[in-house]
Amino acid sequence: MRAVGTVLLLVVLATAVATGARRWRVPAPSLLVLAGLAVALIPGAPALHIAPETIGLVVLPPLLYASAEELSLRDLRAVWRPVTVLAFGLVLASAATVGLLSAALTPLPGSMALVLGAVLASTDPVAVSALGRRLALPGRVQVLVQAESLFNDATSLVLFRVAVTIAVASGAVGWQAAGGQFLLLAGGGCAIGAAVAGAVALIRRRTTDPVLETVIALVTPYGAYVLAESAHTSGVTAVVVAGVLLGRSGHRLSDARIRLQLHAVYAVVVFLLESVVFSIIGLELPMLVKELPSGSGLWPLQALALAAVLIGLRVIWMLPLSAAVRPTGGRPSWRVASVVAWAGTRGVMPLAAALSIPLATDDGQRLDGRPLVLVLTTAVVVFTLVVQGLSLAPLVTRSGLALAPEHTAREEADARAAIARAGLSHLDQLTDLESIPDHVLDRVRRGLEARLRHADEPDDTAGTDVLAAYRDVRREVIAVQSDELHRLYDDHRISDTTLRQLQRDLDLEETGLGGR
Repeated sequence: MRAVGTVLLLVVLATAVATGARRWRVPAPSLLVLAGLAVALIPGAPALHIAPETIGLVVLPPLLYASAEELSLRDLRAVWRPVTVLAFGLVLASAATVGLLSAALTPLPGSMALVLGAVLASTDPVAVSALGRRLALPGRVQVLVQAESLFNDATSLVLFRVAVTIAVASGAVGWQAAGGQFLLLAGGGCAIGAAVAGAVALIRRRTTDPVLETVIALVTPYGAYVLAESAHTSGVTAVVVAGVLLGRSGHRLSDARIRLQLHAVYAVVVFLLESVVFSIIGLELPMLVKELPSGSGLWPLQALALAAVLIGLRVIWMLPLSAAVRPTGGRPSWRVASVVAWAGTRGVMPLAAALSIPLATDDGQRLDGRPLVLVLTTAVVVFTLVVQGLSLAPLVTRSGLALAPEHTAREEADARAAIARAGLSHLDQLTDLESIPDHVLDRVRRGLEARLRHADEPDDTAGTDVLAAYRDVRREVIAVQSDELHRLYDDHRISDTTLRQLQRDLDLEETGLGGR
């Protein structure tokens, strides 16, 4: 019961913090970590110990799946080379560098230093995706950061599994066997993820019930993860592959009504899971520090050194790759390199991996260094989420990479005009067929022509004002209609079924207005 109360408290705290983050326009993960730290430092705060499988099984699959579904395959094709170099080369280089530095600066044995390197080698797709959307980065820069964070998570966790196997086996695993395990985990995860995506696509094409569609969407990441882990492959890789493939074909698998519901449900689920897990990161650090053995008092300096090395190595790798994501190509740009490098925050994935480290070796001996690995991992995660997360927006602003609001508005207006013209062209074909009443066609045509006039307005500001006024008036009319609908229900003139159906139609119409 106490654990349930703690989780409910975290949800309430996270909701308040997220509300403040939106108002102050700062990253919610950064504030959530700080809030968790503040709560943990309150005298008498309850100790919080999270089981590794709780984060690995309950939290990670839907968060990874939601991030993977948002990935643009069109833009990914343009930057697949730098993504590959970062997702494999930078992960391996980061793991090796952190491992060597940890062995030199900390009392960790060599095998556990390698485990720490594998844990900290990946960036966090959850925080990275949220930051990129809020900062309006150019398409190629955004997809580079997002795709790299997804695929390097899969790479680093596969490397982590190999490193843990070496650690618990007391070094008895050879590098050739480790390489074979790496290929088995990654290849098997990709195959299972693709198979799950194919099966889910077949099922969703034959499903029209919104409730069933929602259940399928929620179960898909868990199914991919559990199947892959049961087959002793990478569950993370399976979830990422399934999410990318299904995200590409999602608009063909369901109608608009179901898509609206799925988006709303997933938004709630992702918000709750993100809020709780980022708060847990802040709560865990003070309690993990208390469990450190004697002689570990230098952990803050060691964590700072590891974070600095990770950022510096990322900058070095990004500079020659930045030319691939410039809109016009050309020489490497310090602006792109600095933004993409600074966006590489650590987060949920390293924490989940560190918590899953076994307590003992295969021969029953206590696994030395596990508490220090947990503390260093959590400290680096907190540092990157707070320092990099809070300073990324000013850096993007100073770099000039963020898309101007006028650019986004013009692009949206051009797209609205194009789809309105396509609709009018189709209406002309229907008119020639004479199979639909003229008054129906005229009503649809007037709506499309009005949207086309708004989109083609030469004065963008005036066009925006007219469109905003139209939306405001339409919302007022819908509000009046809703009030009248409920008055009819209160007067017992319509049934509850009619009330719900007509209210849902009004809600869909209001949602379709957009603009908010």
